[in-house]
Amino acid sequence: MKRSLKNIAVLVSGGGTNLQALIDAQNSGVIKSGRIVCVVADKPGVYALERARLAGIAAHTIERKAFADRADFDTAVAEYMRSKDIDLVVTAGFMTILGENFSKPYAGKVINVHPALIPSFCGKGFYGLKVHQAALDYGVKLTGATVHIVNEITDGGPIILQKAVDVQDGDTPETLQKRVMEQAEWDILPKAVELFCADRLVIEGRAVRIL
Repeated sequence: MKRSLKNIAVLVSGGGTNLQALIDAQNSGVIKSGRIVCVVADKPGVYALERARLAGIAAHTIERKAFADRADFDTAVAEYMRSKDIDLVVTAGFMTILGENFSKPYAGKVINVHPALIPSFCGKGFYGLKVHQAALDYGVKLTGATVHIVNEITDGGPIILQKAVDVQDGDTPETLQKRVMEQAEWDILPKAVELFCADRLVIEGRAVRIL
């Protein structure tokens, strides 16, 4: 029998601010077609795991450093997802790039939020404050965030949602990061999760059509 709600897993590496946005969206009813059933970190002791516990969500660590071979780590993550009957995986500040042992069985079922308007300031080496520093160095007047399907290319999967944010005079990477999170990431990530869980996304090659 088909479940009424899709099972969501969130992969984290740090403080979990985007995880908190998802938890808040679930509590407020923005996310109503799925539920977060587990949070998985790639290293122990990160605050995101405490956020999960406070919300009554299973918190689990699969430590990347415990695996000599990256493929074994990918397999371990995939097996844990299967054990939880996961329908959607959200990478929220997850700093490990997962390989084909994970990406193949979960093709089209993983989404990520990136703190820029892809294809700008994205790809290998663009993460965290480095993204915002690059935007400031280039002198753009608009930046933002992108939620996309994860594929084998870093930040290269089909785009689901984007939202622009103004760059202001005197911005630092830290102030810009905060504005992008508050105005864009925390808005479009929960919306994209709900669209997926409500079966409203159709992937057509490079495009994502919203029903």
